[in-house]
Amino acid sequence: MNFKTLKLAVMGLMTMVSVSAVAQDLIARQAPIDRKIRAVDSVALQKLVVKENTANPSASLYPSWENKYVATYAGVSVPETYDIDLRGFAMPTTNRLVTSNFGQRWGRAHNGIDVKVYVGDTIRAAFSGKVRMVEYEGRGYGKYIVIRHDNGLETVYGHLSKQLVRENQEVHAGDVIGLGGNTGRSTGSHLHFETRFLGVAINPALLFNFAMQDVTGDFYTFRRGRSGVVASKGKSGSGAAAETGNKARYHKVHKGETLSTISKKYGLTVEQLCKLNGMTKKSTLQVGKVLKCG
Repeated sequence: MNFKTLKLAVMGLMTMVSVSAVAQDLIARQAPIDRKIRAVDSVALQKLVVKENTANPSASLYPSWENKYVATYAGVSVPETYDIDLRGFAMPTTNRLVTSNFGQRWGRAHNGIDVKVYVGDTIRAAFSGKVRMVEYEGRGYGKYIVIRHDNGLETVYGHLSKQLVRENQEVHAGDVIGLGGNTGRSTGSHLHFETRFLGVAINPALLFNFAMQDVTGDFYTFRRGRSGVVASKGKSGSGAAAETGNKARYHKVHKGETLSTISKKYGLTVEQLCKLNGMTKKSTLQVGKVLKCG
């Protein structure tokens, strides 16, 4: 190999090394750009998800958002079980007296409970969410509000004297939404309060203890098809009315309480309370535990 040939070979090799170095440098510089693009895409996706959830709370469960019917989910796939988060709640009213329970009443389904309130009493949102309906029904709810919540529940507040929110308004747990009243099909001032999951009416007493002004636990496990009773379609509701249990009573254990004090509160013996909950007299009561009391 002569000197000229050797020189050309060396120059070619140097050129290849230079190109390779430039390529590597370009790749190195491209990497953070790719990461930034992915980050931007991720942020955009997150914003899209937040926007969708804001537009339709619990969008993964509910197929639509409309302002026409209380329960219009006939044919919707209802999960076998679903854990409903009851944390971050607010009691709809500070009044404690339940005047009518969930279940059959006067030959028809009573899909909620009635709590004694007076005209003008403050009514609050039970959980954070978005107002789906602000309506009036002369032969039923009277002036009423429906809110869809982030935990999958929808709550209904009926017989109000005044509605203080508008449809599609976002609300937080404890926000004032209306005033107690006696409108619609009502024989006296009270709050008609419903809790629904995909149109299925759940006994509010399984979630809320108005006497104790508390929820029955941090979570409530919804189970599909316990009763299978079908209500009529319309503004007053449609779909399966489940989880009847209108006679069931539940108690959330508070600090300092014992089996004896709890059983007396519900007119039970300690033996009966233990039997209802699969316990013995020596069982340790944990604060926050929910006991069945009837």
